[in-house]
Amino acid sequence: MPDALSEIIQFLPCRTPERWLENALAAPDIMLIDHAHCEKKAASTALSLMYRYVDSPELLKKMSRLAREELRHFEQVLAIMKKRQVTYDHLTPARYAAGLRKAIRTDEPARLVDTLIVGAIIEARSCERFAALAPHLDETLAAFYTGLLKSEARHYRDYLTLAEQAAGKAIDDRVAVFTALEKDLIEQPDTEFRFHSGPVA
Repeated sequence: MPDALSEIIQFLPCRTPERWLENALAAPDIMLIDHAHCEKKAASTALSLMYRYVDSPELLKKMSRLAREELRHFEQVLAIMKKRQVTYDHLTPARYAAGLRKAIRTDEPARLVDTLIVGAIIEARSCERFAALAPHLDETLAAFYTGLLKSEARHYRDYLTLAEQAAGKAIDDRVAVFTALEKDLIEQPDTEFRFHSGPVA
């Protein structure tokens, strides 16, 4: 796992700002609620790819497994919230995912390639934030977030591998486009704290 985390940190354009960590520790209920939303959205993304791209056996296999794991993570977050008497509710979404998706091309296979790259970045950032948060959390939550790193790191790698396969060539140029966007979304101030938000003043 240290090797996987090192790879992810090298892949991402920046580390999570200290101010965001302060935001998270000051709002643990919102962190958990939005984390649950993120797991559900990740499963939904995997399912939508399965519906759209039925001619790719490898994609279908990897996204099926990913969707199952993300839904299991969703259930696990809900269980933690129940024990802590945190009510699952609607939250306005962070600008993060929408900001990344604005750069997705509309023609195929470019649309698929870009969608998969965005998926890889989101999974990588989740891993980086789990690792950044874990040392500051109580024992139960720290163990849970540390445990998530293994599967989420594999999701990152699966997305990136599928993107390379879909492109049929190197994707470094497209990765650079999206990681530049991601850097701004992670470092620039946000108005509301979310799991994938920038820091809130």
